[in-house]
Amino acid sequence: MIRRRASKQRRWYSLLLLIPCIAFLWLPFYNKYDPPFLGIPFFYWYQILWIILTAVLTAIVYLIGV
Repeated sequence: MIRRRASKQRRWYSLLLLIPCIAFLWLPFYNKYDPPFLGIPFFYWYQILWIILTAVLTAIVYLIGV
């Protein structure tokens, strides 16, 4: 019984991992050149930014779950 309650409590912050998936799948939002950042087109730096943010979100979900 306690295990089931713990798994239900963990579900809400596991949903944070869906944010990067949605951000990457919403291609029309970032399929453009402008605004460039340090000469890098938006299309590329947006994806690099989300790689870093995904690592941070994964760490947060892990630390909340421990």
